[in-house]
Amino acid sequence: MTMEFARPHRPGSHIPAEPGRPYFIEKGLGDRAHLFTDLVTVYAGGEQTENAFNFFTVEGPRGDVIPAHLHRDTYEVFYITDGAVRLFVEDLEGEQHEKLLTAGDFGFVPKNCPHAYRVERHHSRVVGVAAGPGGTFERFFENLGTPTGELGLPREPYVPEPHAFATVPQRYDVRFLPDHQWRTGS
Repeated sequence: MTMEFARPHRPGSHIPAEPGRPYFIEKGLGDRAHLFTDLVTVYAGGEQTENAFNFFTVEGPRGDVIPAHLHRDTYEVFYITDGAVRLFVEDLEGEQHEKLLTAGDFGFVPKNCPHAYRVERHHSRVVGVAAGPGGTFERFFENLGTPTGELGLPREPYVPEPHAFATVPQRYDVRFLPDHQWRTGS
């Protein structure tokens, strides 16, 4: 039996607030948020893992490149379950890498490496895992975006207020790089 736990920013959650409790979540019923054109669903986060890792999915339509950013203390995994996603990563020596990932493909981004991605096919889904000494960043999505009870993509893109970009990312180990240029060709 799944219990629901309320949070100030969402009416109910299938995720227990405290660590050390086993739980199960049916497909799509994690904590959901809309951000731009995407649906982000969190299944496990810092609250449950004592900030060891998080587990979430991002689903979206074909679109623009997600802005370049980095995580100073967090490693990030991209595993594609549906569709296709182009991952851009710059290593610590400044060499840029680009790879089209399709269903079953995996990408790893070390901490401090600028990265971005672009959904290349409609209805693509990325399974994300992030871990590191700085904690986890899964609550970034609902704090920059907007929590939702809907199971699908937003009907209209959710664009955060400009002031949110100045405060929310810093709390979740996300540093946007607005002047970053990708030289990889795509």
